[in-house]
This record gives sequence, structure tokens and C-alpha cells, in this order.
Amino acid sequence: MGPSSLLFLYLIFFHGFSPLVESSYLDYADALSKSILFFEGQRSGFLPQDQRIGWRGNSGLSDGWMYNTDLTGGYYDAGDNVKFGFPMAFTTTMLAWSVIEFGDLMPPNELRNALVAIRWATDYLLKTVSQTNRIFVQVGDPNIDHSCWERPEDMDTARSVYAVDAPNPASDVAGETAAALAASSMAFRSVDPGYADTLLGNAVQVFQFADNFRGAYSDNAHIRDGACPFYCDFSGYQDELLWGAAWLRRASQDNSYLSYLENNGKTLGADDNINEFGWDNKHAGLNILVSKEVLDGNMYTLESYKASADSFMCTLIPDSSSSHIEYTPGGLIYKPGGSNLQHATTISFILVVYAKYLDRTSQTVNCGNEFVSPVLLRTQAKKQVDYILGENPMGLSYMVGYSNYFPQRIHHRGSSLPSVKDHPEFIACKDGSIYFNSTNPNPNVLVGAIVGGPGEDDVYGDDRADFRKSEPTTYINAPFVGALAYFAAHPNPS
Repeated sequence: MGPSSLLFLYLIFFHGFSPLVESSYLDYADALSKSILFFEGQRSGFLPQDQRIGWRGNSGLSDGWMYNTDLTGGYYDAGDNVKFGFPMAFTTTMLAWSVIEFGDLMPPNELRNALVAIRWATDYLLKTVSQTNRIFVQVGDPNIDHSCWERPEDMDTARSVYAVDAPNPASDVAGETAAALAASSMAFRSVDPGYADTLLGNAVQVFQFADNFRGAYSDNAHIRDGACPFYCDFSGYQDELLWGAAWLRRASQDNSYLSYLENNGKTLGADDNINEFGWDNKHAGLNILVSKEVLDGNMYTLESYKASADSFMCTLIPDSSSSHIEYTPGGLIYKPGGSNLQHATTISFILVVYAKYLDRTSQTVNCGNEFVSPVLLRTQAKKQVDYILGENPMGLSYMVGYSNYFPQRIHHRGSSLPSVKDHPEFIACKDGSIYFNSTNPNPNVLVGAIVGGPGEDDVYGDDRADFRKSEPTTYINAPFVGALAYFAAHPNPS
């Protein structure tokens, strides 16, 4: 019996997966709905009456008390109970960008749900920048939190508050928060102009903080112990300054931000690390975003950003002479380091966004040995989306609750422990270990969650302890919302 036969039996008997099932029809609209619903399972704070994920309850209601301020709300980033500001702000930017580009393609009820998901984050982010020359960057001590397997509703761990006060720097978190608030102001402009003004005004202020006191937030000693190694700024803070300025330019059309992008591109490394896009490195997304201005308005002073965007697009095309992005044998974009699907979802999103920008001006990308059309970019994006939804060697949807075969044992405290609705008695820090170590499926289905995904061999073992593969995160889901909105309206790239 060969390795593939053994894998088949392993999946059938131990995990209930059937790799024989390959989806011939992918319901992008259903996946879109579920990708947004996921965020309700990540909510911190006092839950509203229309909360749809019913196994969750209120949590973190005293967050901020150490500073005598209200820091309730926001999202837990992944399967733990910590509110990390850096990835939460990026998540918010990506949700907002999804709505800006493709909200008009969403069914009205899903557009509403997406805006609710954005506002749950922006209401919290506004609290984090409500005090002059201070930004709150995190709530919860991750080292203590990670030593417990505890429902968010039962949290009795230290809800440490991490704040950065001027002149100490937090250019990365503040720059990303500026981007999030500016992008969200565009998402809300037509439905709630007053709220949009509040978001944009705060974005301007927090960007000033980011630019005036330059440096990485995790370089502050009192922050490093809480943020690292989880959400350290590994790639530098310079990209967030350009990213924040780019979003302020797009949201406000203020020429001062155009000048900032023109004058600071070289000094802040706009040409560096251009083939990455995620919560830490914004370069590829930045270049795509700024390219819109070049394409729409012949803004040649920003041409270097478009050149970098084109270069990145070419690395994603397997037949391109410049191709160097790694793919798994099954066709998934792969980068080492864990939570690999974050790369597949962000890149899928910027592929369809750049295709949209190119289409508007009837342009293609010159990849040396070939000219790459918007259709080809969308085809590349669709391959990644379809892989995630089940068209992969495992025949497994990596979105929980989508199709009949999906991960059952995700690395997520609330999902794996009995719901407070079914088991109202307190479950202490170490008492949750029996649920963590259990081989049983999680009792609460976190619908819409996209897990970290398979390894470079396309294999996924459905192991709760293997957090690099089995843990969902908000920043994996957020860009996928935009990609799914596009394909739900246009299932066939054209």
C-alpha cells in the first residue's frame, strides 16, 4: 500500500474527510456570507442582540481598567483571547478595502454585514487613539493567556494594557491604524457620512503620531515582551508610513499625502521587499493601491510604485520569466513560516484588485516574455480561492462550515471548549486542557473561519495542537471577503 493510499485511509477513518470528493460547483456567495460571519465569533466585548454565532457570550468587559479607560470591543486575532492592535488594524484595512472595491457586487444584506464587521473594529480602534499623543496597541498578556486553554467568557488572566506614549514610537501600529480608519471612512462615506468624517479626522491625527515619532512599536522595551514574538515588527515601520499616507491620499484626495508618497518613497524603502503583503509587510499592497492613481491619472511621479506592482504580479505568473513564487504540487501559493493561507488570501485579493484597475484603463502587465492580461490575473486568483474552498488534493475545504468536508479540530479556545450556553459553569485556566488534548471534533463550529492551511506537500492533518496549520486568524479572512465578493458576482474570469 503506497503513501497516498495510507493518507486516504487515515483521512477517512480518523478525521471523516473524503478526498474523493472534489467540488465541481463552488458556491462563492455562500462562502462570502460565511467569511463575514466568522468575525462575529471573534468579537470581544458586549455582544449585541443580533449576534448570529450563538455559542459566544460577552467577554473582556473590563478591558482598559488599568488606564481608567474603556478598551472594550474589537476582535481576538486568532484562537486565543488577546487583542493585538497591529493585526487588528490590518484586518480592518483589508475588510474596508474589500468593501471599497467590491461592495457594489455584494448582496445588500452581506454588504451590511461587512460594514458591521468593519465598525466592530473601528469603534475599538477609535478608542485606542482617543488620548492625545498616546496609542493603545494591545490588551492581554499573551504569555499568560497562552498558558491557559480558556473560553474568552471565563477569562481570569491579566488583561494587561500596552500603551505607547510620545515621544516613544509606534509608527507601524499607528500607520496601520491610520490606514484602517482612512479606508473605513471610504467604506462608510455613502451610508454614514458623519461616522466617515470621524474616522478620517482620527486617521489624520494618528498618522501625525506615526510620522512625528518614527520607529517600531516593538522596539519599546515595555511593549516587546507582550508583542514579541507574536506580532513583532519584523519588516520595519517604514512601509506602514507609506501605506497610511496612501490611504489618506485616497480617502481625502489631499495633495500633501501625494507629496509624501512622492518625496518619501525612496527614503522609506518603497522599492524594498516588494513581493510581500500581510499584517507585517505592506509593500505589495501599497504598490497596488498607489498604482491606481498612476493608471487613472497618469501620475508619473508615482511610476516607481507601479513598476514594483507590475514586478510583483509577474512573479505570480508561472510562465513568466521572472517567476519565483513557490507553489505546492497542488497549486497553492506557499511561503514558509506557518499560517500559509494568509498569503493565498491577500495575494488573491490584490490580484483581482489590480485586474480591476488595469481593466479600467485597458492595460496589461509587461512581464518580459509575455504581456499578462487582467483575465490572467483573475484566473490566478481564482485558482487560489478554489483551492481554499476544496479544489485541492485533500478534497477539503479550509473554510470551516463550508461544504461537507472541513477542519473539525481547529486551534481555537472558544470553538473547542463547551459553550457557555451549554456549560455555564466556570472552566478554569488549566481545566480546559482536557478539551485541548481531546481528539473529538470541536463542539462549536466557527463558521467561516479559514485555518492556517496545509503544508508545502498539500497535506493537512486536522490537529488542534498544530496551530501553524489549524489556527484561524482575522487577517486570513479579511482579504478573502473581497476576493469572494468578486467571484460570487463573476464566477468565471473574463
